[in-house]
Amino acid sequence: MTYHPKSDFMRVMIERGYLADCTDYQGLDEALSKGVVTAYIGYDATAKSLHVGHLLNIMMLRWLQKTGHKPITLMGGGTTKVGDPSFRSDERPLLGPEQIDANIEGMKQVFAKYLSYGGGETDALMLNNAEWLDGLNYLEFLRDIGRHFSVNRMLSFESVKSRLDREQSLSFLEFNYMILQAYDFLELNRRYGCSLQMGGSDQWGNIINGIDLTRRVLDHEIYGLTSPLLTTSDGRKMGKSQGGAMWLNAEMLSPYEFWQFWRNTTDADVGRFLKLYTELPVEECERLGALAGSEINDAKIILANEVTTLCHGAEAAAAAEATAREVFEKGGVGDDLPTLALTAEEIGEGISIVQVIVRAGLAKSGKEAKRLITENGARMDDQPLTDAGLMLDAAALAAPVKLSAGKKRHALVKLG
Repeated sequence: MTYHPKSDFMRVMIERGYLADCTDYQGLDEALSKGVVTAYIGYDATAKSLHVGHLLNIMMLRWLQKTGHKPITLMGGGTTKVGDPSFRSDERPLLGPEQIDANIEGMKQVFAKYLSYGGGETDALMLNNAEWLDGLNYLEFLRDIGRHFSVNRMLSFESVKSRLDREQSLSFLEFNYMILQAYDFLELNRRYGCSLQMGGSDQWGNIINGIDLTRRVLDHEIYGLTSPLLTTSDGRKMGKSQGGAMWLNAEMLSPYEFWQFWRNTTDADVGRFLKLYTELPVEECERLGALAGSEINDAKIILANEVTTLCHGAEAAAAAEATAREVFEKGGVGDDLPTLALTAEEIGEGISIVQVIVRAGLAKSGKEAKRLITENGARMDDQPLTDAGLMLDAAALAAPVKLSAGKKRHALVKLG
């Protein structure tokens, strides 16, 4: 890209690799140079925590605030009742209001680590689109808002087209989602002076709809900016691992497992991830990413420490690194490993090793645990585990037992 930005925010977006597309580079850059710009990203409340897949956009909001602008985290208390159909092959399961509220509470805890909320000019706002969506009058909404949408155009958006091309059903409920998201941008502009919506590049069509609607109804100049949809260098979706989603809440994923996820980054991704997920200077990210041989492992530890410090604090990062060193370098049992505590009642006459492996989170099913054992991927106290029929009794767990799946995933099992 040949464009040289004036504003700090656009410079960071371009230099660090956050920018996929923008509706008007120059117009947005000018607005960012002149004063405080309010920008939002929307998050549907489909789970109790955000995960690593959300982290790129959370970092964009953090940089927005660090460069002197105002972030809004918009919780989809209203839109979650509908479900975003973008690039999905099936309809999302619908959640009840209590579950949605509980999910929003869990997600708020994550945002508070990355953004500073309050009443100041650049303090972040936490809003919920149920505020304006729950009370909508259907007929008024159709008359005032629906008339601005062309169904022909909506059908042409890639997120809808891909579903229709595969002849998969798209319900009218889901088709309405993009109108509601567009309406969010209009309301945020009207109520809070918000002039920028950001999101992943899969949200481009939804963002364009919001800009068109706001221009038609309020005649205001507003902007959209998208980030690339990240995959790892080996083609996997960012934030997914064999163990499931990499959650950002400590209750759903231990800081040690979170640290380990980053420590296991592929060599080719280290430089890019340092730029996107840490605040180290760009030159330092490039220097670390260019290291080769065993030195790249030092860069991975820096990446894991920096990302874990932002999410869980410096103490958690230091504890995770210390545990990793103890487990990998000395073959010891680290204090910080994920731990499964079994009661004497649960163990009874004995509990199968297969069941213990599953309960410790090292396999998703008994079948997977058995395969792990038969393929020599399981170890107990660093010794190969070969008997899938092994039973553990209370005496075997008198001292904590370390279970391992492969070289990188470990858990402790003890009597609770």
